[in-house]
Amino acid sequence: MTLMFRVFALVAIGAASMLVGKIGPQAEAQGSTISSAKQAGVVGERIDGYLGFVENGPADRSLRRQVQEINAKRRAVYDELASDTDTTTEQVARVTAEKQIARAPQGQFYMNERGRWERKQ
Repeated sequence: MTLMFRVFALVAIGAASMLVGKIGPQAEAQGSTISSAKQAGVVGERIDGYLGFVENGPADRSLRRQVQEINAKRRAVYDELASDTDTTTEQVARVTAEKQIARAPQGQFYMNERGRWERKQ
């Protein structure tokens, strides 16, 4: 295992921990809207580290605003971690996305490598 890989693994762990610590409680503070939207298959985790709408149909304005707010907060965390670890925001976001998708409950949607939505089995 190379030193760079180890550093990158530590960044991923740190990003996932910071994301859960900083973003998770804020999403819950907004009520269970995001959780409900994930369970209903309206919102899912994208492979780039952000939330997305599974279908591009009309969604509640409040839900769209909450997704935008969470994504902005995630971006800030990713930027901070990238700066602290001399990596890119995209690298941090991608590794964090993989962790978020791995932890997602069965039945929720996530975006795969090809940019297609899949339901987690």
